[in-house]
Amino acid sequence: MELHNLTPAPGSNKKNKRVGRGPGSGYGGTSTRGHKGAKSRSGYSRKIGFEGGQMPLQRRVPKFGFNNINRKEYKAINLDSLEALAAAKNLEKITVADLREAGLVSKNCLVKVLGNGALTHKIEVEADAFSKKAEEAIQAAGGSVIKK
Repeated sequence: MELHNLTPAPGSNKKNKRVGRGPGSGYGGTSTRGHKGAKSRSGYSRKIGFEGGQMPLQRRVPKFGFNNINRKEYKAINLDSLEALAAAKNLEKITVADLREAGLVSKNCLVKVLGNGALTHKIEVEADAFSKKAEEAIQAAGGSVIKK
């Protein structure tokens, strides 16, 4: 087998249906669009969600819920993660930049430290928010809390 004798599989290539090219083609006259009505005209496009005049789904289903535009979404980091990071990199102070480098948070995340786990090292922690339990645990270990 060589490039010059490759051919497509039988039946895999079809000719395009050329409509509106006279009666001899079999697709002249109405050009497969039927007679009259909006769909036979040029420029017709159906609205998104149109269901033939039936009440469309997006109008049948009721609206509910509430999205607060002032909501702040925090990425949760537990004390055990901070302990592991401090031990691995031998850190005295952990900032949001350190958490980004370690891959624990992404670029624009707000960070909240939660109190799951225990601290043995004295660590200074900088974050956007802290739970009460986390704040108490950090201060009990001799560390300090810095809110951004």
